[in-house]
Amino acid sequence: MAKLYGLGVGPGDPELMTLKTVRLIRESDIIAVPKSGHGVNTAYTIARSAVPELSDKEVIEVSMPMTRDEKELEASHSAAAEQIIGYLDQGKDVAFLTLGDPSIYSTYIYIHERVLAAGRQAQLVPGIPSFCAVSARLNQGLTEAGQPLHIIPASYKALEECMELKGTKVLMKSGKSIGQVKDMICGQPQRWEARMVERCGMEGERVFESADEIDPQAGYFSIIVVKDR
Repeated sequence: MAKLYGLGVGPGDPELMTLKTVRLIRESDIIAVPKSGHGVNTAYTIARSAVPELSDKEVIEVSMPMTRDEKELEASHSAAAEQIIGYLDQGKDVAFLTLGDPSIYSTYIYIHERVLAAGRQAQLVPGIPSFCAVSARLNQGLTEAGQPLHIIPASYKALEECMELKGTKVLMKSGKSIGQVKDMICGQPQRWEARMVERCGMEGERVFESADEIDPQAGYFSIIVVKDR
């Protein structure tokens, strides 16, 4: 039976792709990527740098709109799953490329769940998470001894509550809220110290060594690491 693979291509540097991901890209019949309204898909670009023969593969684009409208999301996820199931039923393995790791805030997981529920095969293949790459870029550890680690979607309402948690806080998915997040951290300098990397491992990478330096206009691919003082 054909299988869908959710492949994590890592955070941006093609050299951080796993050998397993590279092998499955080469072996799969179809390559699926989220439809991008801004040119070539980022995950595809990363993967192609590590696997040049990817250019010779059949590539399909799957509509995954950036919205929080539940009805629109449900419709797009269901349509995407049906699109991929069509290829699986033809006996073709499908490799779906996703940034970082497919189990962490990845839109792929919604397709994965629906394909499994439809009785088809699907497998998650891990990739290096963006916040691990950011920690390495900052040349610092994320946790020590019994210190907890919290992964927080910073553009959602629970941010203030989550910032009260003890331990290291990784702020992802800040989006247009980066300025507000910066103001929150800078407002209590005695409690937190923060550093941020934008586009880690990609062209245009920027490192911000303190909360004061953070650019409130930074792009979507920005990770803030907050530590208690």
